[in-house]
Amino acid sequence: MAIKPLELLQVLISRTEFTDEDKKILQQSADWGSSIAAEMSDAFYGYLDRDAEMAAVIAKHNRQRLGQTFADWFKEMFTGMDNWGPQYAERRWKIGLVHVRVGIGPQHVVPAMATVVQEVSRRLVKEGKPEQLRMSLSKVCMIDLSFIEQAYLEVAYKAVQQETGMSEALFKRLIATSLASS
Repeated sequence: MAIKPLELLQVLISRTEFTDEDKKILQQSADWGSSIAAEMSDAFYGYLDRDAEMAAVIAKHNRQRLGQTFADWFKEMFTGMDNWGPQYAERRWKIGLVHVRVGIGPQHVVPAMATVVQEVSRRLVKEGKPEQLRMSLSKVCMIDLSFIEQAYLEVAYKAVQQETGMSEALFKRLIATSLASS
């Protein structure tokens, strides 16, 4: 199951139909994205602060550093770092692994990403930005979310494999069998 971040990114780009036009639209709006990154970070952490479990996780870390990391991530969605290539893929994979390591579960990540999409959508409407920008941003948010979700699966598989020596095929078969009997 060893994930190759660039291959995962390429699959996700295809599945979300994230086109060269989407990339161009985002890159042309990079200055705007940069100008609202700190506000988006504040809205994001404001949302997380209202969740007791997430507030407890956040309290263990440097809030200023977290805010800057979020702002950097937000800006990178517009620039694509290296035009959504290997650097972008590696950075997204590492972000996913960090979420797993600090104990931020999928039940927190998905609603938090929804908050990002909602907040940026409000801002786009308020400032009269084109609908295509919202759609392009939504696609890249889903790509980034998929990296985090895939990290959970990869880490779980590796943990089971280390403890049991179980093959990937057996792991997948057990999951499928378990679901069939539910």
